[in-house]
Amino acid sequence: MVSFELEQLYGWINAFLWPFMRILALVGTAPLLSESSIPTRAKVGFSALIALAISPALPPVPDISPASYAGLWIGAQQILIGIALGVTMRIVFAAVQTAGEFIGLQMGLSFASFFDPATGANTAVLARLMNVVAMLLFLALNGHLLMIGGLIHTFDVLPPSGGMDIDGLGVLLDWSAQVMVSGMLLALPMIIVLLTISLSLGILNRTAQQLSVFAVGFPISLLVGLILLAVILPQTAPFISRLFDAAYEAMARLISALAGL
Repeated sequence: MVSFELEQLYGWINAFLWPFMRILALVGTAPLLSESSIPTRAKVGFSALIALAISPALPPVPDISPASYAGLWIGAQQILIGIALGVTMRIVFAAVQTAGEFIGLQMGLSFASFFDPATGANTAVLARLMNVVAMLLFLALNGHLLMIGGLIHTFDVLPPSGGMDIDGLGVLLDWSAQVMVSGMLLALPMIIVLLTISLSLGILNRTAQQLSVFAVGFPISLLVGLILLAVILPQTAPFISRLFDAAYEAMARLISALAGL
């Protein structure tokens, strides 16, 4: 007759439940995996499949009731860790979208926006275009696999029973500065050229006041911007690739800081 104790049952449940909560939190916030076009059942099933696959190789977890205060606190920590890791990767895509907003503003396309179901808000056309390019590059570089591999490695550095240093979230705050810094650097070449065109049109307006700059300037800025976009956009792959590498390193620094290392 097979028999087991209640502590053993808690151990079996916790060996799956706590990794599942961390993985599901990352899937719900990470780029590409958290897209609203992916059904919720698929996200939950994908997270459960990964948790089942890795749970036998994870460090031992304490035999704590999941419904106890200690179990709920550990579960909340796993959710917070997963969200922090997912947001770390999403900051790269936020920087790319910020660059698209800057470029669209200089080209005069800031009014060309539509509802983006991924963000739940109106997004500029160029920002959406650059986000799609970043997603395709993310897939081409196997970024989704590297991100999931990094998540699995976090269980060795910070196991569910290891506690969490909340001050480690300062790493995420420091990394969030890349939204503006990297976004501006990515858009800077086009901003410089388009700003030069705007200054030239301003000088032309002072010298030939009978010429309507508003009627001539917008088509010129739009045409030059589209030509520059066709030239520069294929060259952004190395820059975005380095951003992905920096995001993986930021994930490692974040999990080390949360572990108090």
